[in-house]
Amino acid sequence: MFINSPAKLTKAFMGNCLDVQLSSMGDCEICGAMKVKTSAVFMGKAEVQSCTRCSEKLGVQKKGVAPGIAKASHMKPRPKKSSHLMMKGAKELVHDFAQRIIKARELKGWDKKMLAKKCAERVNVIQAVESGKTPTDSVVRKLERMLDIDLMEVPSNDGEQFVNSGSSSGMTLGDFLAKARKDLND
Repeated sequence: MFINSPAKLTKAFMGNCLDVQLSSMGDCEICGAMKVKTSAVFMGKAEVQSCTRCSEKLGVQKKGVAPGIAKASHMKPRPKKSSHLMMKGAKELVHDFAQRIIKARELKGWDKKMLAKKCAERVNVIQAVESGKTPTDSVVRKLERMLDIDLMEVPSNDGEQFVNSGSSSGMTLGDFLAKARKDLND
């Protein structure tokens, strides 16, 4: 028996593995069948192109989308809730937070290691905060709770003046300088 075409040769050796459909033809990366209908399957962590016969024989499943991802792709994204205390604008970190923390810790008779243990933080976090580094929101909440102090306060507008707070026409730079010169002379 002489076979002169690769397709006939493959069909002769592979039997039913050759599922011919002109719409999605490819080569099976498992058995080597050429010009067969293939689909992407996972073998371990690798994605390979496999014919239906090899997929069924090896018990591998077609590549699909995880159910959670498929569901999430059809849903509208929800707006994220902000849990950042300092970003909400209602309250801000006090300027002397480091001194307040040190004073409250010393009043309780705790060292930095004890405070870190009670707050479930590392000692270097407490050292950084006490040296003046701005703490994260979660650290602020823990310190307020453990030391029974307030580190967040409503911002005061002392010394702040909006430029256009006067008449409806607004204040010009010249008006501002004239007002500042008048305030200096008074």
